[in-house]
Parts: sequence; structure tokens; C-alpha cells
Amino acid sequence: MHFHYIRKYLVKCPDCNNVDSKVIDSRSIHDSSSVRRRRACSNCGFRYTTYEYILKYPIMIIKKNGDREEFEREKIEKSFHIACNKRPISESIIQESIKLIEEKILSLNKMEIDSKNIGEMIMKELKKIDNIAYIRFASVYREFKDVGEFQSHILGLKNN
Repeated sequence: MHFHYIRKYLVKCPDCNNVDSKVIDSRSIHDSSSVRRRRACSNCGFRYTTYEYILKYPIMIIKKNGDREEFEREKIEKSFHIACNKRPISESIIQESIKLIEEKILSLNKMEIDSKNIGEMIMKELKKIDNIAYIRFASVYREFKDVGEFQSHILGLKNN
């Protein structure tokens, strides 16, 4: 017997936060393991894209303190938006980077992943798109103890 883990989310319009939308177009992607849907908000008409994935089992993240919690794409998205705040980075570039990280996580085929690995993946993607966003994330993720650690990390960027 096979069990599939499906998590149901209310999809909110990114423009007005309305939860009612209609599907304009659906397409299978990634060998039919996921679906890309174009939607139109029934309130304001804003068009946006959603992705649906079927997970055979929930992926658990092992936090620094040993706690385990279910993987949530939204946490990666939030980290990217905080790091990229007020930077000249398009939402499509941010979403593409998040998609790459999510695909890497899913391709590991592991039920548990250390949060450190995900943090490293985020840093690698941010470093590719914007050094300031990368430093913002690294300063929190690496928990710099003083200005010297921060400076040496910035100098490391200059030398690369």
C-alpha cells in the first residue's frame, strides 16, 4: 500500500490576498510529477502562477537544536525576500533560485535534511545573484560574533 503526502494550501492572490481564483491553464512539468497552473484572481483579475507537487513522504528539516520540522518552501522564500529587500533583483530571478533549491532538496530523496545544508544552498544561490543579499543572509546564518568576522567574509567576496 502506498501513501502519498499532500498538503493543501489556500492560494492567495499576490496582489489582493483574495483566495478565490480560476485556473486559466494547467501543464505537467518535471516528467508529470508536478503541475504548473496559471490562475486569475476572481476579485481583481491579477494573473499569477502556482505549482503543485506530490510528495511521497514529508521531508523533515533537522534544526540546529535537534528539533525536526516539516520542510516549508515558504521559509526559503521569506529568507530570500528579506535578503533581497530593496535590491535590484526581479521576482522571477528570486523564484527561479528558490525553485532550484527546492529541486535540489527533492532530488536528494532523503526523508530528513540538516538545516545547515539548506542554509548553504541558499547562500550559494544568493551569491550568484547579488553580493549584498548574500552578505545579509550570511550575517544572520553564520552568526558573526564581531565586526572582524564580518569584514573577513566581505574580503573573501572581493577576492573571488
